[in-house]
Amino acid sequence: MPKLTDEYEELRKTVEAFARDVVAPVIGDLYEREEFPYDIVRQMGAMGLFGLPISEEYGGMGGDYFALCLALEELARVDSSVSITVEAAVSLGAMPIYRFGTAEQRAEWLPRLTSGEMLGAFGLTEPGGGSDVPGGMRTTAVLDGDEWVINGTKAFITNSGTDITGVIGVAAITGERADGKKEISTILVPAGTPGLTVARKYSKVGWNCSDTRGLSFDDCRVPARNLLGERGRGYAQFLQTLDEGRIAIAALSTGLAQGCVDESLRYVRERRAFGHPIGHYQAIQFKIADMEVRTHTARLAYHHAAEKMLAGEPFKKEAAIAKLVAGDAAMDNARDATQIFGGYGFMNEYPVGRFYRDAKILEIGEGTSEVQRMLIARELGLGDL
Repeated sequence: MPKLTDEYEELRKTVEAFARDVVAPVIGDLYEREEFPYDIVRQMGAMGLFGLPISEEYGGMGGDYFALCLALEELARVDSSVSITVEAAVSLGAMPIYRFGTAEQRAEWLPRLTSGEMLGAFGLTEPGGGSDVPGGMRTTAVLDGDEWVINGTKAFITNSGTDITGVIGVAAITGERADGKKEISTILVPAGTPGLTVARKYSKVGWNCSDTRGLSFDDCRVPARNLLGERGRGYAQFLQTLDEGRIAIAALSTGLAQGCVDESLRYVRERRAFGHPIGHYQAIQFKIADMEVRTHTARLAYHHAAEKMLAGEPFKKEAAIAKLVAGDAAMDNARDATQIFGGYGFMNEYPVGRFYRDAKILEIGEGTSEVQRMLIARELGLGDL
């Protein structure tokens, strides 16, 4: 793993201190009450975290995607709800506008998104879609004069119902291609648009401080100019978005895995059994050693994927590997940390209890582990056999 530059290391230490000093003292109570952390989001906006990979022209920090990943990892060492709020707002909300938007769309939305004044969301998944996005998509958008008329339903959309949600990129069927397949486009829908209904927040196993909801569109009309990128390029756009997002989720997963190591190391030095700190016993030592190996491997994987992405090289396989390895590391480390803590690990007041609840979604969200294996196999040339 290459040494971080001074700029990267300064960012990492800044976010580490913020997570330790600002997030950690309050997140347990917020998590228990399932409250969205508005004050934390406001402070992260002031720090520039929502604009890390976006140019200064639009209020961003002028950094890159790897800088975002470093911040996500440090946040997730303390809490994944906070980290996924940033990840979804940037990777799924702001970056598609930054990558594919017109000059007018960027000027309208990005300054407020990069400042954290407003959160963006990405409406892709549907109740019957899951991993089969094109096959399961039913949401339609029909051009009626100078307006798109959207009808359909989306599920599991992060950041879609907060008080500061501003815009949602909605993937919809806008016609039929020459080969008979669905023409899919992305359309920007401002929050509060008539015809857009935001459902009650889900009752979730984990990520209890993040906002996740279903959306429905009933003759929801937005201007034709709200088309994001070219008509019919929505599928290609979200494939690129998800490839990048997998590196970000891998970074978040690595942070959770590292948080399990951090908490376990503290605990095994304090907890005593049979006359010794439990860290004295080889069974515990080996368990933590395995946790450290998983975390280190996950970090190497996402660093390598980010390096290839920033170099402009193909990175689809590396992003899938990073997401798969890091998701498994997070889940395995959370399980082992809970075991090390024993009964206390089953209590929500301890961070490892939150980590255990939060880890499972990392094997599901933004592409299941099965989908990652499918992508890796396809990149190895096995898809056409």
